[in-house]
Amino acid sequence: MSTYPPPQLTIDPALITSALELPGYRVVRNHGIVRGIVVRSRNIFGTLGAGLQTMLGGDITIFTQLCEKTRQDSFAMMALHAGQLGANAVIAFRYDANELMNGVTEVLAYGTAVTVERIV
Repeated sequence: MSTYPPPQLTIDPALITSALELPGYRVVRNHGIVRGIVVRSRNIFGTLGAGLQTMLGGDITIFTQLCEKTRQDSFAMMALHAGQLGANAVIAFRYDANELMNGVTEVLAYGTAVTVERIV
């Protein structure tokens, strides 16, 4: 796991969506693509613990927790990037993940940073 805390969210998570629009809001400015990328590796203890869990079957909680933490961190980094550009929302949000090498995974959160206004 990382030795530093993830960035704090600068955008309300309710204004981050995988849809192409936010109901009740209109896009007034497009700031472009934003992303948050995290590359993580498993440590030897986690790998051994997960190996034991695979023999028992079921949810491999060590990996589930690692994946969830990595997704949360990449999401927060993407929101921070959007906020730095002056956006207050992200549309067309997606995750992507790739194994860079054995035991090393990249998780990318990305979307389009926009400024939205509530429709009155």
